[in-house]
Amino acid sequence: PMGTPAVQHIARYRVDGETHHGRREADGYARLTAPPWLGGHETGTIDSLGRVSLLPPVTPTKIVCVGLNYRAHLAESATFVPGAKPPEEPLLFLKPASAVIASGEAIVYPRGVTRMDPEAELGVVIGRRARAVTESEAMACVAGLTCFNDVSARNYQRQDGQWTRAKGFDTFAPVGPWVAVGLAPDRLRIACRVNGVQRQSGNTADLLFPIPALIRFISSIMTLEPG
Repeated sequence: PMGTPAVQHIARYRVDGETHHGRREADGYARLTAPPWLGGHETGTIDSLGRVSLLPPVTPTKIVCVGLNYRAHLAESATFVPGAKPPEEPLLFLKPASAVIASGEAIVYPRGVTRMDPEAELGVVIGRRARAVTESEAMACVAGLTCFNDVSARNYQRQDGQWTRAKGFDTFAPVGPWVAVGLAPDRLRIACRVNGVQRQSGNTADLLFPIPALIRFISSIMTLEPG
């Protein structure tokens, strides 16, 4: 419709003890019956900012991550992945849904971890079931984009030789605060700050495998579900 912004920010939140989805407005959230990628529509209710407690914007069944997918990150990663070089195919790993927390929630430093690093990432939220899709079909399966922190315990990443423990602790997957619907993924700045100090800066233009190629590859292995 006329006047609708090209990019909408969809949040998931609690208000008065109930969970809702809403579109971010200047003074609050326009409540929806469901997220728009599941056919939700506006209810006419505006939930004011002061009454809303933000939740993770999605509740994923699985979190599929891609390692060593930024050209600039490869040299840095050689410390943890000896001989790291550009992979010929995407390097996949999973984080458990139990690691998810909302944006702004505390990350717990587990006992035994001697180095814990943030990794700011582009999160791609799937909006429709995707199984063996082509690259030309891939973006039609995307609901929107969000911010994601792939928190990593570096000593376990080096020690174990695979990354399940290093990246799977509870609280190691902050996501949100919302899903940006209608935002193109190909030239976005990715930045991470810890206590106001910039620790990371990159751009999705630096991806070795762009998003449509990743969705094609991953969906040829495992079905991707909405959310």
